[in-house]
Amino acid sequence: MSDRDDEIEFSPRTARGRRRAIAIGAAVLAGVGLAAQARLNGELGARLGDGVAASLASTTAGMVLLLALVPAFPAGRRGLRFVGAALRSGGLRWWHCCGGVGGAVFVAGQGVSVGALGVAAFTVAIVGGTATGSLLADRWGLGPGGRHAVTLARVGGVLVCVAAVAVAVHDRSGSEGALLLVVLPLLAGIAVAVQSALNGRVGAAAGSPWPATLVSFVVAELSLTIAVLIEPVVRTAPAGRLPTEPWLYAAGLIGIGVIATATLVVGQVGVLVFSLASVAGQLSGALALDTMTPGPRPSVATWIATVVTFGAVVLAARPPRRRRSVEPG
Repeated sequence: MSDRDDEIEFSPRTARGRRRAIAIGAAVLAGVGLAAQARLNGELGARLGDGVAASLASTTAGMVLLLALVPAFPAGRRGLRFVGAALRSGGLRWWHCCGGVGGAVFVAGQGVSVGALGVAAFTVAIVGGTATGSLLADRWGLGPGGRHAVTLARVGGVLVCVAAVAVAVHDRSGSEGALLLVVLPLLAGIAVAVQSALNGRVGAAAGSPWPATLVSFVVAELSLTIAVLIEPVVRTAPAGRLPTEPWLYAAGLIGIGVIATATLVVGQVGVLVFSLASVAGQLSGALALDTMTPGPRPSVATWIATVVTFGAVVLAARPPRRRRSVEPG
C-alpha cells in the first residue's frame, strides 16, 4: 500500500476516519465530565472535610443507580452473563475486573500528596503517570484493541501534553518539600490508565459498556470503603456532615457516563489517545468552569496550554504510516 493510500484510508472523509474522529470527540467530552466531577467532589469534600469520604458518597450514588438499571434491561442482564461466562472460560481473568481500583488509588494519592506537593506538582505527576501508563497499556495490549506500537508521534504527543499541563499550572504551585511523595500520584496516574484499559476489555466481553461500568463502580465502592475504614487509623475523623443538596452527589452520575465512554472508546483509539483527549477535555472543562463560576479567572498560560494539548492529541492520534510495498522488479 502506498503512502497516499494510507492517508486516504485514515482520512476524516472515510467511514473509519469518521468513527475515529467521533471516538476522540467523545473522549474529549468525557474529560469535560471529569472536570465537572472534580469540581463537585471538591465541593463535597470541602463540606465534609474529607475527600475520600466525599468520593465514596458520590460513588455510592452512581453504584445504586447502576444496580437498579443494569439488571433491569435484557442487554444488561445478558452482558453480566457474558462477563460471568468469560471469567469461567478464562477469556477474562479476575484482575481484568479490578479496574475500579484505579479510581480509588487516584483519590488516595490526591488526599496524601496534594498537601505536600501542591496542586501543580500533583497535576503534572498525574498526567505524566497517565501518559506513561497509557503507553504501557497500549504496548502490552491490556485494552480490547490489542497492542499499539510505541511510535515517535505517540511519545511526542505524551511529552507535549505533559509540558502543556505544566505550563497551565506553573503559577499555582503549592508548598515545597516531600518530593518523594511524587511517586504516589505517578502511580495513581498509571492506575487510571490501566483502569480504562481493563474496563474496555470487560466491556468487550459483555458486548455493552454498562455491565463493565457497573463492575467498575462496585470495585471502586469496595476499595473506597476499605480506605474510609482505614482512614481513622492514620488521621483524625472529619467533623463535617453530609450536605442535603442533591446536586453535590451528581459526581457519581457523571462518572457513569465517563466510564461508559472510556469502555467504548479505548477499543477504537487505544488507551493513550483516549487519555490525552480526556486531558484536553479536562483543561477545556476547567476553563469553562473557571470562566462561568466565581473565583480566579483562568490565566493566559492556561488558555495556551489547552490549545497545545489539543495539538498533542492530534499528534498522538496519527496512525503509523505503513511502509510502501516494493514491487518486484
